Amino acid sequence: MASQPLTFLFLLLVTTSVLESSASFEPNIRLPTTATSVPRSNIDDDLYCASWQLAVETNNAGSWAAIPSRCVPFVRAYMTGQRYASDCEVVANYSLAYASTVQIASDGKDAWVFDVDETLLTNLPYYRDHGFGSEIFNESCWDEWVAEAKAPAIPSSLKLYNGLKQMGFKIFVLTGRSEHQRNDTRKNLELAGYTGWEGLILRGASDGGTPATIFKSERRSVLVNEGYRIHGNSGDQWSDLLGFAVAKRSFKLPNPMYYIA
Repeated sequence: MASQPLTFLFLLLVTTSVLESSASFEPNIRLPTTATSVPRSNIDDDLYCASWQLAVETNNAGSWAAIPSRCVPFVRAYMTGQRYASDCEVVANYSLAYASTVQIASDGKDAWVFDVDETLLTNLPYYRDHGFGSEIFNESCWDEWVAEAKAPAIPSSLKLYNGLKQMGFKIFVLTGRSEHQRNDTRKNLELAGYTGWEGLILRGASDGGTPATIFKSERRSVLVNEGYRIHGNSGDQWSDLLGFAVAKRSFKLPNPMYYIA
């Protein structure tokens, strides 16, 4: 029993010592006192947005609805500058290099598949007026733009398209646009210089709600069942390229403005 007062005295001394040392303790990591104490520079935005674009193009970002607001200037500069055109041209050159290695058979079944938007045609005039992808997609505004049939060709894609035709490939244009937009789409493609495709495939009424990857895979599967050998597939979305009945080689064009699952 005599040890209890000593134990209490010891605990009291230890507690007092801890409190005194805590009062004089200064942490090594200090949190900012206000939200604006660490300003964000333009260089930081450029670095972040370049990394964000890499994550988007490699599909590491997964599904996303709109570009980050801080990246609007970065995407605008990329899409309207020389870098976008150069990136597209590099993709086209690699596509032609691969196509030149294919032995074209005499049965007319060697095929190449193209997407439309941001693959054969560029909708940059539309996206200039809609925040370069920073705005949530508006289907009514989009339909009005499609009806104008004014989207220009991506120059390197037009070169690739014509080169493949000369080599003897059968071209299939496979787009997520709706069947009611067939005439406008055909008109736009022809005005932009694209002619002589084997088939123009659009979404029918029964395809509503079908994810793009499934829809395009099913349509490629129909071509395969008809005996076509799909050597190449060009698209700006991973949903253009992945799934089943995939091409022997797929070529991804850059698009940091929007994502289609």
